Amino acid sequence: MASRARVRAPELVGAGGWLNTGGKDLTLADFRGKIVIADFWTFCCINCLHVLDELRELEEKHRDTVVIVGVHSPKFVHEADHQAVVDAVARYEVHHPVLDDPALVTWKQYAVRAWPTLVVIDPEGYVVAQHAGEGHAHAIARLVGELEAEHTAKGTLRRGDSPYVAPEPVAGDLKFPGKAVRLPDGGFLVADSGHHSLVELAEDGERVLRRIGDGERGLVDGVNPRFSEPQGLALVPAGLDLGYDVVVADTVNHVLRGVRLADGHVRTLAGTGKQWWQGSPTAGPAREVELSSPWDVAWFDDRVWIAMAGVHQLWSYDPAAGTVQVAAGTTNEGLVDGPADEAWFAQPSGLAVSADGEKLWVADSETSALRWVSRETKTVHSAVGTGLFDFGHRDGAAAQALLQHPLGVSVLPDGSVAIADTYNHALRRFDPASGEVSTLATDLREPSGAVLVDGDIVVVESARHRLTRLRLPEEAVRVESVAHRTQRAATEVAPGALRLDVLFSAPSGQKLDERYGPSTRLLVSSTPPELLLAGAGADSALSRELVLSEEITEGVLHVSAIAASCDDDPEIEYPACHVHQQDWGVPVKITPGGAGRLPLVLAGME
Repeated sequence: MASRARVRAPELVGAGGWLNTGGKDLTLADFRGKIVIADFWTFCCINCLHVLDELRELEEKHRDTVVIVGVHSPKFVHEADHQAVVDAVARYEVHHPVLDDPALVTWKQYAVRAWPTLVVIDPEGYVVAQHAGEGHAHAIARLVGELEAEHTAKGTLRRGDSPYVAPEPVAGDLKFPGKAVRLPDGGFLVADSGHHSLVELAEDGERVLRRIGDGERGLVDGVNPRFSEPQGLALVPAGLDLGYDVVVADTVNHVLRGVRLADGHVRTLAGTGKQWWQGSPTAGPAREVELSSPWDVAWFDDRVWIAMAGVHQLWSYDPAAGTVQVAAGTTNEGLVDGPADEAWFAQPSGLAVSADGEKLWVADSETSALRWVSRETKTVHSAVGTGLFDFGHRDGAAAQALLQHPLGVSVLPDGSVAIADTYNHALRRFDPASGEVSTLATDLREPSGAVLVDGDIVVVESARHRLTRLRLPEEAVRVESVAHRTQRAATEVAPGALRLDVLFSAPSGQKLDERYGPSTRLLVSSTPPELLLAGAGADSALSRELVLSEEITEGVLHVSAIAASCDDDPEIEYPACHVHQQDWGVPVKITPGGAGRLPLVLAGME
């Protein structure tokens, strides 16, 4: 067995304490003898949610030797609220201990730079591997097998149950509902995400008429269907006979589903049930193309448009042709306007169509922005929001107004837009005519969507597990302005030359396969663009010399890295290959005497 670098693991410390441990505080000493996988995550991050799903099989298979420890490391102010972390752990069915680290103490001790990051600690308390981004489950599984053999032989592996203690279940008809639509008969259809089902409610928004789905996570069609954390819903326009009445974004299954309301029959419309990865097709027969965490859907320009949160794009589904394709976005994460095929989004999560059908409004959650797409010109515009790390609760002129991770949008009768400003627990309003942002209501617990009902608006209060009906006020509520930047510290770098190194070591038993060309790719850009004088663009090398402007004092370096590794065994006729990928948004502060090198770990050790 090859020797590996070992660094003593820092202690796990967080002011919020421990969740899923029955009230017990844990230290690294409590995990001695176990293989620990520390998962640095934050619940706003779609890539972090993907990794939670990637780890479920490993967690189950090695439950007597491996302990996964979630280290919750917030980006947004709301994510530093302890109750919000408690809710997120329940919402996403996290079945392992979680350390709530609101001040990023452990994040800094482990020199983490990206959400998500996985750190493997051996049974003797040493860090032996670090992986940033998605697609590393196979590599970690292989490493776990090696560590089990090594430490069994040494007598340092301790088998037994995890310290995980399940929390009390959430009671009620709804559990973390996502979005809702009003049905023609006046009732509501709600995506009951936490119960993996759809619920039809009466006009009062409370009485349950029926449930579609048995509450178990799965991908099953027919009259006894199963879903996996469904979110967005869209009614089929009147007059279209498609054999289904509602389109559902079945988020964690990575598919679109069609529901026939007459009998609750469900069928899969688009997606394969597997997550889209770089290099996968981006257009073609709908049932043959992979999707990635579709979060919302809307009928726009005679098609179903999809907020594809998992790849920071908008896609469209053509029910007549039975095809899907990318409609806007590049997969790069950020806020860039312009032609649809050049624009950048960041986890788009809510869609709504203007009354005249000319605009598709988009809640772009990770940039805390309200965006829109023109039907005529297919260009993307920003109405509110400036970038990945600026957020808050500020009303007034749109150019300086702030939101915090909005998940939903609804068009109001006067043409303005209601925004489910999720992490501000508020309902906000943007008026295109005046260019002003105001607050309609506060004290809504993580609102994720809203539905118009006559002169009222029914808000999906996801973290209160209910629908809440509000009277639309004639004048908006005003709140004291609050502006925030992420608690994540900026990296101090020197102006001028900066060496960027993305570190990648192929997993044990695998190698970079160059038979058909480069197996790595590095894309670099910046906000503002003027920050980078040289080094922007794409290339295959994972190291690059950048030149930073002396005139810009701070900004964000956007770094996207991909590496493909394949089985390193000539006897294997068809070697298995895996894609490792991560996008970093690195806040930087230009400081004389700052660092001249920026190392980012994709997989391996610095």
